[in-house]
Amino acid sequence: MSEPMKLLLIVPHPDDEVYGASGTLMDLLDEGHRCGLVTLTRGEAGRTLGLAEGPEELARMRAAELRACLDVIGLRVHEQHEFPDKFLQDQPFGPLVAVAREAMTRHRPEIVLTFPPNGSNGHPDHVTTHRAVRAAWESLPERERPRLWYYASDTPPENEALRAAWLRPNIRRDVTHRITRKLQAIACHRSQALSTVDFLRKFPERITEETFHEVGRA
Repeated sequence: MSEPMKLLLIVPHPDDEVYGASGTLMDLLDEGHRCGLVTLTRGEAGRTLGLAEGPEELARMRAAELRACLDVIGLRVHEQHEFPDKFLQDQPFGPLVAVAREAMTRHRPEIVLTFPPNGSNGHPDHVTTHRAVRAAWESLPERERPRLWYYASDTPPENEALRAAWLRPNIRRDVTHRITRKLQAIACHRSQALSTVDFLRKFPERITEETFHEVGRA
């Protein structure tokens, strides 16, 4: 059995690992901790910016972009699944929960990180991933549950429904010293440059400070 992990991310898309957690990953990895990433889809329904023709070509491009990003971060443990991008909410729920639970059981992380109940931006894949990870976490014996973190922002969503499920950050990590590598890692996701622009416009402060909500923490 491998040694326990410090942090395990479970997210739906290639690039969901980089904006809000790559600085934290770099810190933990450089401290000698094991960290890992589970990506549930290949991102084949994402934006293309004219760089790819069709879902299969985009999926291959995003796989290469993700490998480059993880090389910059220094993350070696990555599991890629092939649930359909943009349609997680239409899939049988059990297999999604099983993937999350199996990863937690096998890697024994101290912390699991995923999206909050509102998916941060309401994206159905984000929300479904949250539900699956939360269900998997709750299915574990209480003594075996890792700490559960969600991405969190100080800025409440403008949308009323999203705001109703908004969770304020209760963990803050200054990653200013990682800014050069973090921006390099973000830039690896070239096909998703509009997502980068959107993130920088809405949440510029989260480039240098990564914020999370830990379940059960005051």
